[in-house]
Amino acid sequence: MAIRQIRYIGDPLLRKVSREVTEIDDRIKILLEDMVDTMYKEEGIGLAAPQVGVLRRVVVIDVGEGVLKLINPELIYEEGENIDIEGCLSVPNRAGKVKRPEKVKVKYIDETGEEKVIEGTGLLAKALCHEIDHLDGILFIDKMIEEVVVEEEEEE
Repeated sequence: MAIRQIRYIGDPLLRKVSREVTEIDDRIKILLEDMVDTMYKEEGIGLAAPQVGVLRRVVVIDVGEGVLKLINPELIYEEGENIDIEGCLSVPNRAGKVKRPEKVKVKYIDETGEEKVIEGTGLLAKALCHEIDHLDGILFIDKMIEEVVVEEEEEE
């Protein structure tokens, strides 16, 4: 598939609300595959369609347990509280502490059109909330409690 161009902070498209997917056609399936390839190339753990310039309610996530492809994800349950450091491919060189739920349930449609519910805790819960926020034009910096200095990784 193809690597898509990441949109960066300041791009007005990142602040728009994405449209619901009403038909899972080849365009949506190609978008999902391209998003997975782009996420891995950029070494991210999640990517939302607006980040690659497409205003559709589609996200991909991989927190180390295999890739998840979620169409029209909707947060239906949240519990607890977790404050942790977040970053974003669309907001390079910035990180900060953000308060998210410790546990979430998200209803979504998979690429075959089947409705499912995924339960996530910890990093997966954080990634689900972060990516769903993107679909509503919200960036992590909007919810940031405290900015954290990002140390440049040393080349080996």
